[in-house]
Amino acid sequence: MHIAWIGKKSPFCGNVTYSREVTNALLDRGHQVSFLHFAQEESDPHNWPDCPEVTLPFLYKSQVYTIPSLKATKVLTESLRQLKPDLVHASLTLSPLDFLLPEICAELNLPLIATFHTPFSSKGAKLKSGTQLLAYQLYAPFLVNYDRVIIFSQVQRDLLARLGVPAENVAVIPNGVDVQKYSPGPSKIKAELKAERLFVYQGRLATEKNVEALLRAWKQSEMQPGSKLLVVGDGPLTPALKPFYGPEYGILWMGFVADENRRLEILRGCDAFILPSLVEGLSISLLEAMACGLACLATNVGADGEVLENGAGILLNPRRVTSQLSTLLPLFQDHPELTTLLGQKARKRVLERYTLSRNITQLERLYNQVLEQRQSSGVMSYKF
Repeated sequence: MHIAWIGKKSPFCGNVTYSREVTNALLDRGHQVSFLHFAQEESDPHNWPDCPEVTLPFLYKSQVYTIPSLKATKVLTESLRQLKPDLVHASLTLSPLDFLLPEICAELNLPLIATFHTPFSSKGAKLKSGTQLLAYQLYAPFLVNYDRVIIFSQVQRDLLARLGVPAENVAVIPNGVDVQKYSPGPSKIKAELKAERLFVYQGRLATEKNVEALLRAWKQSEMQPGSKLLVVGDGPLTPALKPFYGPEYGILWMGFVADENRRLEILRGCDAFILPSLVEGLSISLLEAMACGLACLATNVGADGEVLENGAGILLNPRRVTSQLSTLLPLFQDHPELTTLLGQKARKRVLERYTLSRNITQLERLYNQVLEQRQSSGVMSYKF
């Protein structure tokens, strides 16, 4: 099967990881993939699939959204016309081009599937945040025109249903992680950092990630000198936070780590992973940490609550992160057996539900369903 994949290659974020891992896995399964994206020279070629690429012109792009140039629509349309894929799969990038894709694919008579990554809060919560409300309300009328929309949990399906997206248009396929690559293993990071107990946050440093709540809790907990908190990542809040939460409190800022092997070494050497977000989709960083056998603490937002439910980790109330962590951090510091047990449960949960292999099998099944439905309804793929 030939899949035209539309996604991101930079800057680094969960959407980028999703595109890289899924396209590599599709190629490993014997499919043909053409990658259309907004990135150019800044991506690391060693981590990316060896497949035909089309770079789409853009005016601006960030970890959150992309503004294509006026030529992007024409470049995309002509590229799809020449590539002749069996279907198009768009890992939506919060770009105006997302809204034009149904029209473009309808013109070419190509099946169109989307993965909708936009984060959300918790089960039963109203769409209160400005970004959430705007994104969901803007996208819902257009998602109806996709053959299928992939989301990560039943909670997210319910949110879309409230905005008019029919359930039959939606497929729940959780993110997956390569459990052979992301697995427990040796690491020298503790010796390198002279740490006895090591805790880690990995992700963007932006308001919705609520990192300051974690930093305040760490500072208030007065952790022992041998305990360290690693902050892995970068973002707009770095300059505002870093001066006030430094090494004198056992907080080490590692910045953005591009090398995947280095990120893997960091995870394998840590005792606990903490994700204090106010909103999430389904955090790939969380799944990677769980697969490496870390005890995980995360807020009950997005699909992360489903990932950690029933004892696979500790769920935090997003409105009480600082107070809860102030109690839990010393507990996890002083009881290694607790982090070991939770790490084992986290790894088991990923193996049961969130492997990349399982994700790709579900994706292949969805592709075939969409193509078969098109054929049975008399809507055939575009013949060039």
